[in-house]
Amino acid sequence: MKAEKFCFSLFFILATILYAYTSWAQTSSVKGHVVSGATPVAFAHVFVTGSSIGTSSLENGTYILENIPPGTYTIVAYSLGFTKEEKTITLKENDAVILNFELVEADALLDEVVISGTMKEVSKLESTVPVDVYRAEFFKANPTPSVFESLQNVNGVRPQLNCNVCNTGDIQINGLEGPYTMVLIDGMPIVGGLSTVYGLMGIPQSLIERVEIVKGPASTLYGSEAVGGLINLITKNPDKAPLFSTDFFSTTWGEVNTDLGVKYKVNKNVQALLGLHYFNYQNPIDNNKDGITDATLQNRISIFNKFNMKRKENRVFSIGGRYVYEDRWGGEMNWEKKYRGGDEVYGESIYTRRWETFGLYQLPTSENINFQFSANGHTQNSVYGTTLYLADQYIGFAQLTWNKTVGKHEFLSGFAYRYNYYDDNTPATANAIGNSPSVTHLPGVFIQNELALNEQNKVMLGARYDYNNVHGNILSPRLNYKWTSPNKQNIFRFSVGNGYRIANVFTEDHAALTGARIVEFEEELRPETSWNGNMNFVKKIYTGNGHYIGLDASAFYTYFSNRILPDYDTDPNKIIYSNLNGVSESRGVSFNVDLALENGLKILVGTTFMNVTATENGKKFRPVLIERFQGVWSIGYTFNSVGITVDYTGNVIGPMRLPLLGELDNRNEYSPMWSLQNIQFTKKVRTNWEIYWGIKNILNYTPPANSIARSFDPFDKQVVFDPTGNVIPTAENPNALTFDPTYMFAPNQGIRGFIGLRYTFK
Repeated sequence: MKAEKFCFSLFFILATILYAYTSWAQTSSVKGHVVSGATPVAFAHVFVTGSSIGTSSLENGTYILENIPPGTYTIVAYSLGFTKEEKTITLKENDAVILNFELVEADALLDEVVISGTMKEVSKLESTVPVDVYRAEFFKANPTPSVFESLQNVNGVRPQLNCNVCNTGDIQINGLEGPYTMVLIDGMPIVGGLSTVYGLMGIPQSLIERVEIVKGPASTLYGSEAVGGLINLITKNPDKAPLFSTDFFSTTWGEVNTDLGVKYKVNKNVQALLGLHYFNYQNPIDNNKDGITDATLQNRISIFNKFNMKRKENRVFSIGGRYVYEDRWGGEMNWEKKYRGGDEVYGESIYTRRWETFGLYQLPTSENINFQFSANGHTQNSVYGTTLYLADQYIGFAQLTWNKTVGKHEFLSGFAYRYNYYDDNTPATANAIGNSPSVTHLPGVFIQNELALNEQNKVMLGARYDYNNVHGNILSPRLNYKWTSPNKQNIFRFSVGNGYRIANVFTEDHAALTGARIVEFEEELRPETSWNGNMNFVKKIYTGNGHYIGLDASAFYTYFSNRILPDYDTDPNKIIYSNLNGVSESRGVSFNVDLALENGLKILVGTTFMNVTATENGKKFRPVLIERFQGVWSIGYTFNSVGITVDYTGNVIGPMRLPLLGELDNRNEYSPMWSLQNIQFTKKVRTNWEIYWGIKNILNYTPPANSIARSFDPFDKQVVFDPTGNVIPTAENPNALTFDPTYMFAPNQGIRGFIGLRYTFK
């Protein structure tokens, strides 16, 4: 028996040695250079993903990877201060492959082209207007079914839910409400008015190349609505997009999201990009036991198509379009479509149909003249309990721009025209004899001059004149200045400008539609005007041990006159709209720190402190639903040995004043500090596949269960009113409350897991 064990052990040892020898004999090697242009990149990390095989390049940029078994591998080269490059190869037995890498300096990436600040292509570093750029990879760290939700981790930007039942909302910038934010697609102002509330859903994220954000008024170039800032969604160029891409994920709550992208050729001169977005959620959940759905049920589909035409002398001609249909509802758990509009079971049901088209055509002249155009139509059919809201809006936009360089001067001038048709079944379009749709004509002209004083100093002057057929003449000037240090590692920017906005309450403020409060106008609303000042400082630090630190600090101030603020306090049964008899101010500071360590750890942390106040008749107060501070973070690290990337993202929001229903309302006047945090794991499988999974809202934070006042009596059937319409306290209703879903500051959707799959074929 011992002899048998000895022979078996000897055989096992010999077999192991033979296997190791043959495995070693059959392994392959990869070697080459890591360079940036003609310069070798020393000490760059070169490794095989999903394995422990890796090395660093020598001072002359050479590297070698040895003992790699046969197979297909992704090999990555990375060095701090440079972009990461990946290459896929297939190795056979005893292969000796030469594989060179050429990395792009991080400064070159920071110097990417942006258009939002000056309405013309310019490098980010050279732009006199500070533009925040977030590429598609940033949003992949926290996948969401809509652009609205994806912006929750951008510093100074916050998606604000405005309804506890139907979960519609808007996007705030530096504490200014959603109607002050202009949203563009490829530079065209097609998301406004009704879609400020509803149109941010259904934009296929798989087709978004980057998001550009300008904080502060941009009315000089973009006109009304760009008072607080703008968000420009830049879609992918069909010439550079992958042939096919898909991104699918689902959550433990039953949400299903699918994004598809397909590139195809119409003919040899026309390249096209087709996108499809589908989101479905049909699982009523009421974890807070208030009888109302915690998250709105939705069925949404969006189709996007963009065409690029090849022309002589590389002139630009592109045209795109999008169609969105959405059916969403929230309300009592037993609500069905048969109850829509009745007073038996409460529900808020919204049908949305929206189409958009936009394009850019460069004229066939020796001068750089571009014609831009967009049009959209929005049809809304909504019911809030028994309140019916029907609306149609059509917006047409055309713009002709001329870019001319004369010596050190870069001129941009243009003519613009916007047509806005709006009709609904509310007092907004009613008159003494019946219905009177609102029609607005807004022609305008603008000019800006960007002057390079020298290599370090640049100044830009701009002005815009618009004529509104209802409100008359509107002038918007601005001044921008930029200083850059000789090594381009320090940048200072200063800007001051004017903004204006013409308000339409029923297209912008969901609370006006819920039916929970009566809407009252004290006067005909006049255009809001504002003056804004902004200072921005950027510093880039490259340490000797291979670390990179990016610092970005800003201070901002906005002064409003004629501001329109909804008054929830004077009468708890009403929302009263009027121009502020006084002034409103928004001031604050923001900081961003971007840290990239030599080992691959990346950290982006930002915080914004703000103080938004309004003064009327000598009394200063804080508007509702505006926080004092917010913070965001995104931390990512790749474990090369297992090929898994971990992303930890989150935000923290400070207290904000909430709309109460009178002095007896027992709910808190201020929200607590709250936070949404998420973690995600991503594994690359072969060349084209990625699988990701994780947890959203890992702290399981949700607002108090009593956020909806008297959720058990949504039609106020048990509420007693006096002859003037005021609520009378009773034994059953001692706090004199009515049903009210406007007390809303955070999502009711708690912790949930998710899993997703991405596929890209180039």
